[in-house]
Amino acid sequence: MAATALYGASSFGNWGKLAAQQALTQDKLLEFDTFGNVSLIHVTDIHAQLKPIYFREPSVNIGVGENRGKVPHLTGADFRKLYGIADGSPSAYALTYNDFSALAQGYGKMGGLDRVASVVNQIRADRPDALLLDGGDTWHGSYTCYHTQGQDMVNVMNALKPDAMTFHWEFTLGSDRVAEIVEGLPFAALGQNIFDAEWDEPTELFPPYKFYETGGVKVAVIGQAFPYMPIANPGWMFPEYSFGIRDERMQEMVDEVRAKGAELVVCLSHNGFDVDKQMAGVVTGIDVILSGHTHDALPEPVLVGETIIVASGSNGKFVSRVDLDVRNGRLMGFRHKLIPIFSDVIAPDPAMTALIDAQRAPYLDQLTEVIGTTAEDTLLYRRGNFNGSWDDLICDALLSEREADIALSPGVRWGPSILPGQDITREDIWNVTSMTYPEAYRTEMTGEFLHVVLEDVADNLFNPNPYYQQGGDMVRTGGLGYRIDVTQPQGSRITELTLLKTGERIDPAKTYQVAGWASVNEGTEGPAIWDVVESHIRKQGSVSLDANTSVIVKGA
Repeated sequence: MAATALYGASSFGNWGKLAAQQALTQDKLLEFDTFGNVSLIHVTDIHAQLKPIYFREPSVNIGVGENRGKVPHLTGADFRKLYGIADGSPSAYALTYNDFSALAQGYGKMGGLDRVASVVNQIRADRPDALLLDGGDTWHGSYTCYHTQGQDMVNVMNALKPDAMTFHWEFTLGSDRVAEIVEGLPFAALGQNIFDAEWDEPTELFPPYKFYETGGVKVAVIGQAFPYMPIANPGWMFPEYSFGIRDERMQEMVDEVRAKGAELVVCLSHNGFDVDKQMAGVVTGIDVILSGHTHDALPEPVLVGETIIVASGSNGKFVSRVDLDVRNGRLMGFRHKLIPIFSDVIAPDPAMTALIDAQRAPYLDQLTEVIGTTAEDTLLYRRGNFNGSWDDLICDALLSEREADIALSPGVRWGPSILPGQDITREDIWNVTSMTYPEAYRTEMTGEFLHVVLEDVADNLFNPNPYYQQGGDMVRTGGLGYRIDVTQPQGSRITELTLLKTGERIDPAKTYQVAGWASVNEGTEGPAIWDVVESHIRKQGSVSLDANTSVIVKGA
């Protein structure tokens, strides 16, 4: 079958152009013309967000090389123009960043796993044997997840009854804890690229794939965990395992499941979108890639040859439904919908609400304690290739509380937003800082070493070959400005490093006091970052942040 013979449609338009929240209904959001004989339900990158949240999408998402100017590297008005999204519509609020604070007042929070449960239940009522697949980054990212070592999320997801999941931040719970959880899961924990590090061979704990019979079709789901675990996260926490893209083995797995009778091959991936696109061009025979890690939410799948790539956002904001027409062992067509979880519109599932509240109950006093407020002109958000205001606040806390010249904060993508004039609770602080290696270090670095650090991170983000993009977004800096040209090769992207408090250029030979957190080095010492940030916010009372203009970007 030629690629042009594959036909498909997406149906976000019936919510993408609605003028106001009043026009939104649960029936309208979930409206779907059942199609074909197989249904997939995809969630990913929930990051332990059990309750509805605000989450602002990025204003800066730069594509390089062949991905320059292509989705998901379009934001704001460019994104809306591509998909025909009306300004001020529910879709504009859910998928882009413009007028976020104002639109949030009208449209409200998004997500909440009790709302996700309602959506999943309704899809299953229509298509009882639909496969629910979780793309990972599930047992990480909140106060209760940290204090229960992921058990709160395990309990809630088990109630949602997924058919399979794959992994990334889960491994930062430590390999012993991961093994303990996985051994008790009532569904498949998949990772064709998770190997025993000592023997360089596949592990029994994480099988590469699993078969499902649905709609009279034999479906193989192949798991693809985050490839760069020991680079982006502390390898000493999971020394038994190695990862990597392993696209040659992926091809072997696709060929193996096809030989065993698979009529539809689905890759449940935590590669990131650009890596998935490249893998789809290398590995033949994958029908659908359910993409995770880079938090992209796309109203329509992207086709690479005959492979459909679906991106379902993050933090519980969206659920993707994909209906497939599989005949005679071939995918003939699809219908897709990215379902936005407007929490004021979709009724929560009562049993799931009760379960979620039970997970949170022992910690409720700590979660809800108000630490400060945001000023009327300050939106706290994280997400974008460079600075987000949450990260600016964290860097300010590091500079003042740790008495440093320069602050470094990791370019992670997770963490909900706080609207202007809202309370900042302890839960809010943990939602942007919760991890198992939270120590806020204070150390000396030369100007030369700082330059090397920035160049290394920039190459992880802006290497034109997606297979070498091994991290998150750009490291956030406080007290330090610089110019970056994303079109230059490694070693030549970062120039004009400047110490902001003096306006002087960073001297390669001089030593500076640097504070940071989330070091992957074992034995890092310092107070937990959430304590540092809480102390800073208490002193501020009302948090007000000026626009960050310390990074000048060229070539974007």
